[in-house]
Amino acid sequence: MKQDILFTFIITALLISASACNQKKAANTEQQKPNVIIILSDDAGYADYGAYGGTQIPTPNVDSLIASGVKFTNAYVSASVCAPSRAGLLTGRYQQRFGFENNMSGEPAEGFTREDMGMDPKENTFGDEMRANGYRTMAIGKWHLGDQAKHFPLNRGFDEFFGFVGGHRSFFPIKNNITEEEKIHDNKRIFPEDSVGYLTDLWTDKAISFIKKKADKPFFIYLAYNAVHTPVDAKKEWWDKFSNIPDSGRRAYAALMASLDENIGRLRQTLKEQNLDDNTLILFLNDNGGATTNFSDNGPLRGMKGSVWEGGVRVAMSMVWKNKLPQNAVYEQPVNSLDFLPTALAAANGKQIGKNPLDGKNLIPFITNQQKEAPHDALYWRRGIAAGIREGNWKLIRVESNPILLFDLSKDLSETNNLAKEHPDVVKHLLDKLANWEKGLSKPHWGSSYGPKNMIMKHRMETVGRDMERMYP
Repeated sequence: MKQDILFTFIITALLISASACNQKKAANTEQQKPNVIIILSDDAGYADYGAYGGTQIPTPNVDSLIASGVKFTNAYVSASVCAPSRAGLLTGRYQQRFGFENNMSGEPAEGFTREDMGMDPKENTFGDEMRANGYRTMAIGKWHLGDQAKHFPLNRGFDEFFGFVGGHRSFFPIKNNITEEEKIHDNKRIFPEDSVGYLTDLWTDKAISFIKKKADKPFFIYLAYNAVHTPVDAKKEWWDKFSNIPDSGRRAYAALMASLDENIGRLRQTLKEQNLDDNTLILFLNDNGGATTNFSDNGPLRGMKGSVWEGGVRVAMSMVWKNKLPQNAVYEQPVNSLDFLPTALAAANGKQIGKNPLDGKNLIPFITNQQKEAPHDALYWRRGIAAGIREGNWKLIRVESNPILLFDLSKDLSETNNLAKEHPDVVKHLLDKLANWEKGLSKPHWGSSYGPKNMIMKHRMETVGRDMERMYP
C-alpha cells in the first residue's frame, strides 16, 4: 500500500513538473515574438520628412527611425483620404471590398443607414489577428472608423483604447461645445477634458505607459497620431523655434511636425530603456498625401490628399526590426499599406484567423532578398469616379468624363506627360486589369460630401500647381 501511495505521489509530482515546464516554454515562446508598433502620421507632406527630401523642418527622430531599418521609396496607401486608408491598413484588404470607399461625411447609399457607416464588423482587424496570436493590443489616438458601438475599438480586437473616434479635433483641451466624436475615450470612460494636455504628447505618454506594463505577452500598439492634420495647433515652444518661417500657416505646421518627431524619439528611447529595442517591429507610415489645408509640402509629387495623383497616395513608409531586417536599406519595388498585417503576422510566426483573403503581402522575404520579384503584380485605387492602377512603372488614372491618363513613373514622377495616345495597347491592358479588379469590390456603402465635379476638376491635366490643387480638396 505504501509503495502504491509513493508511486502515485511521484507520478503526480512529475506531471505537475511537466505542466509547469510546458507553461514556462509557452511563456518563453510568447516573449520571443516581437512586439509590434504601428506609428501612423496624419496628412503629412511627402517632402516634409528629412529622409524624403525635406530641408525646412528638422525631423531627426523620424530620419533616425527610417535609417535604422528599411526605407520604401515606392510606398502607397490604399486610399487618398483618412478613413478608408485606415480601413485598408487595419484589415490588410482593399477597403472597397467591404464598401468603405469614402470618408464618412456623405450620405448612406440605398440599403444602408448611418449606423452602417464604419469598418464592417465582418472584417477582422489587425487587433483581432494579433490578439488571436497571443498579443495584448492597444489603439491610441485617432480612430475615424465609425462612431457606433459595433465599430468601437474595444469591439474591434483591441484590449485597450485611448483616443477619439472622429477624424479631427483640437490638439488642446476643448473648453466649450465638445462633440461626441471629439471626446477622448479611456477605454469605457470619457477622459476629463481638463486633464487633456497637448495631444501628440498625450498619445505618446499612453503608449509609453502601455509599453512599461509588465506582462507575459508581447504587445501590439496601433499609435495613430492626429498630427499633422488640421487644426494646425502649434505648441508655443515649437512655434517660437520656427520664427525663420515667414508664413504663419507653414510655421504652425512646422511646429506640429517637430512635436511629432520629438514624440517618436521619446517612444524609441523608452523601448531602449526597457530593453525592448531588439525585439520590436516598428511599422511607420503616413496615412495619405499632404492635405490641401494644412500647409504641407508634397515636393515633386503632383496632387494632394483626395486625388489619385502620386501626391495623394504615395507616402513615407519604413520597417524597423533590429537584427532581423536590413538597416539603412532602401527598397524600391512598389508596396502598399495593406502589407503591414501579413508582415506582422509572419514576424510573429502567427496564423491569420479571418476567413477573408488578405490583399497585402508579407514583405520580409522581399526586403531580405529571399524573393527577387516584386511583391505585387499591380496596385489599385478607387474613390468615387476616380480610379487608378500601377503596374511596374506604368500608372493609369481613369476619371469619368476626363481623358485617360498614362504615365511612366520611372521617367516622370511628377506626372506631367500623358502618354495615353502613344501607348494605346498599354492603356487597354491596364483598363482591362482595373475593371477586372473592380469585379471583386462592393458598391460604396455611403457617398462623399464632395461631388463628382470636384474629382473631375482635380484630375485634369490643366489643373497645375498647388494653388489650383487647393481649389479642389
